[in-house]
Amino acid sequence: MDVLFLSRLQFALTACYHWLFVPLTLGLGVVMSVMETIYVVKGDEAWRRIARFWQKLFGINFAVGVATGIILEFEFGTNWSNYSWFVGDIFGAPLAIEGILAFFMEATFIAIMFFGWEKVSKRTHLAATWLTALGTMISAWWILVANAWMQHPVGMDFNTDTVRNEMMDFFAVAFQPAAVIKFTHSVASGWMTGAMFVVAVSAWFLWKKRNEEMAKKSILVASIVGLVGTLLCMFAGDKHGVDIAKHQPMKLAAAEGLMQGSNEAPFSIVPGIEVPHMLSFLATHDWNGYVWGVEDLKQVGEEQIAEGKVALEAFRTYREHRDTNDSIAQQALATFQQHKAYFGYGYLDSTEELVPNVPLCYWCFRLMIGCGCLVALCFVLALFFGYKGWLPRYRWFLLLCMLCLPAVYVAGQCGWIFTEVGRQPWAIQGLLPVKAALSSVSAGSVLTTVILFATLFTALLIAEVRIMLKAIQQHKDEDLVVSD
Repeated sequence: MDVLFLSRLQFALTACYHWLFVPLTLGLGVVMSVMETIYVVKGDEAWRRIARFWQKLFGINFAVGVATGIILEFEFGTNWSNYSWFVGDIFGAPLAIEGILAFFMEATFIAIMFFGWEKVSKRTHLAATWLTALGTMISAWWILVANAWMQHPVGMDFNTDTVRNEMMDFFAVAFQPAAVIKFTHSVASGWMTGAMFVVAVSAWFLWKKRNEEMAKKSILVASIVGLVGTLLCMFAGDKHGVDIAKHQPMKLAAAEGLMQGSNEAPFSIVPGIEVPHMLSFLATHDWNGYVWGVEDLKQVGEEQIAEGKVALEAFRTYREHRDTNDSIAQQALATFQQHKAYFGYGYLDSTEELVPNVPLCYWCFRLMIGCGCLVALCFVLALFFGYKGWLPRYRWFLLLCMLCLPAVYVAGQCGWIFTEVGRQPWAIQGLLPVKAALSSVSAGSVLTTVILFATLFTALLIAEVRIMLKAIQQHKDEDLVVSD
C-alpha cells in the first residue's frame, strides 16, 4: 500500500468509472441525432417523441460523466506532479483545447437541444443536436490525442536546462496515426455501447409489451448504428494491432502470453487452442512475420537499461557542473545526448519491471474480443428480426439483447485495462516510468482520496442508474399514432 500503488489505484478507479459514462454519451449522441433527422425528413411526430426520450437519457448520463472527467484531469496535478512538470507543455495542450473548444461547444448546444424544441425551428434544433453529438466526439478526440501521445511520444524535444519536454511540432502530436487509430477505435466502441443500450432498453419494452412501436423503430436505428460502429472497431483494431506490434511489442507479447518470439507466431484463442501463423499475420500482415516475445524483449531491455543508466548519470553530472565547470558539463551533455533515447530506462532496476501483468492483459484482451463479437452478433440479429417484424415473437432474443448490455461494458472496460496495464511500467512509453512520475504526497492522503472517490463515484453511479430506470419505467408511448 505504498504511494505508487495507491496513486495508480486512484487513477484506475477514476478512469474505469469515467469510461462507464463516456461511451454511452458518444453512442447515444449519434443514435438520437439520427432519430431526430428521420423526424425532420419525414415530419412524423412519432420520431420526435422517440428522439426526445433518448435525449432525456443522454442528458442524465452526460451530467454524471462530466463530474468524473473533471476529477480525472485534476489528478495529474495532485498525484502525478512530476509527470505534469516533465511533459506538461505537451500533454496540457490537447487537454486545454478540449476544455476550451469541445466543452463549451457541448454546453452551448446541449441547452438548445433540451430547451429549444418549441423555441427554434426544426432544422435549427436538429443542427444543435448534431453539434452536441459532434462536441462529444471532438472532446474525445483531444483526450485520445493526449493518451495516444503517452503510448507513442512524438513531436517534442527534451530541454536539459528546464528538465522538461517541449513541444516542437503540434501537428505531429495532434494528428499522428496512433491518435487517429485510437480515436476511431474508441469512438466506434462508444457507438456500439450507445446502440446496445438502446437495443437493450427497447427489448425490455417489448418484453413487457409496452411502447412496442417505439421500441421496434428504436432497435432498427440502433442496430444500424451499432453495426457501423462494429465495422469501424474491427478496421481500427486491425490497424491498432500493427501499431502496437511496432511501437509497444511488450504489450502485444503480454496480450498473447507469448514468451519467445517467432516468425510463425500463433494466435491463442484460449490456453491450449491456437490458430497457427495468425498472430504473425495480425501483427505484421505477413503470415511469417516476426513477433517479439517477453523473454526476447527482456534481453533487449538489459542493454536499454544499461544505456539509460549512462544517460541518467551523465545528465546528473551535467546539472551538477553546468554552472561551475563548463568542460565537465559539456562532456557530460555530449554523453547524455548520445544515450538520451534510453533516458527513461535509467530509472528501472531490472528487466522484470519491463513486463506488465501478463495474465491480466491476456484475459482482458480475450474478454474484449469475445464480448465484442457477442454484441456484434446481437446487432445483426436485431436488424434482421426487426426488418422481418419478428422481434416480439422471439423472447429468447429479447433476453439476449438485455444480457448484451453488460457485455458491451465489459468489452470497453477490458479494452482500456489492457491498453493501460499493457503499457506498464511506463507513464509515457519508453520515456518516463510510472514510479518516476509521482508527486511527493503521503500514502495516507492518497488512501483517503481513494476511499472518498470510490464512495462518491459509486453514489453517482447508483443515482444515475436509479434515475434512468425511473425514466424508462415511467415512459409511456402507447397513445402515440406511429406511421409506417
